[in-house]
Amino acid sequence: MSSPGQKIIGYVPGVFDLFHVGHLNMLRQARSRCDFLVAGIVSDEMCEEGKGIRPTVPLVEREAIVDAIGIVDATYVETTLDKRDAWRDVRFHRLFKGDDWKGTPKGARLEEQMAEVGVEVCYFPYSIQTSSTALRQHLKRAAEAAS
Repeated sequence: MSSPGQKIIGYVPGVFDLFHVGHLNMLRQARSRCDFLVAGIVSDEMCEEGKGIRPTVPLVEREAIVDAIGIVDATYVETTLDKRDAWRDVRFHRLFKGDDWKGTPKGARLEEQMAEVGVEVCYFPYSIQTSSTALRQHLKRAAEAAS
């Protein structure tokens, strides 16, 4: 945890593929809970390894989009699945995730790993109505209908 007077560094990991309002809301909420905000953008390879999908938008473009909206102070490319590796490089105090992780085995693992280095995990409401997965499914159905 941070000490009195120390600036709070926040960290929002994500793929940020097919950037949508859920991403925007998460970044805005995180911004309000820290002094310096870093977006951890998952590399194409790590997304494929962790989620089994290749992002639709290439990493360099996803990073440019997140950087350009003016909410984050910095971006960081995640090249491993272990958030402790990101912590070693960024030294954040709070990690922000959607509440779809809360109470799940993966959320519990994340909380344990972050507790090891004194990081608070904060959850925000997940935007179920808009997600990259839903957008990807819609695009796939549209492409199938067009062929």
